[in-house]
Amino acid sequence: MTEAVNEVKVGMQVPDFTLTCYDPRKHDFTKVSLGELKNNGKWTVLFFYPADFTFV
Repeated sequence: MTEAVNEVKVGMQVPDFTLTCYDPRKHDFTKVSLGELKNNGKWTVLFFYPADFTFV
């Protein structure tokens, strides 16, 4: 995908991205890629809730 996506609507495919996430099993931070999850056949739930679930 070469062009920027300004918004994603219901039914649209989400562009690939990588995030740093906390892994509670390892008690450490790790990188998670949406592309890898999809390639491995993993179900993924994405949600956005600003200013919540922070480590402050």
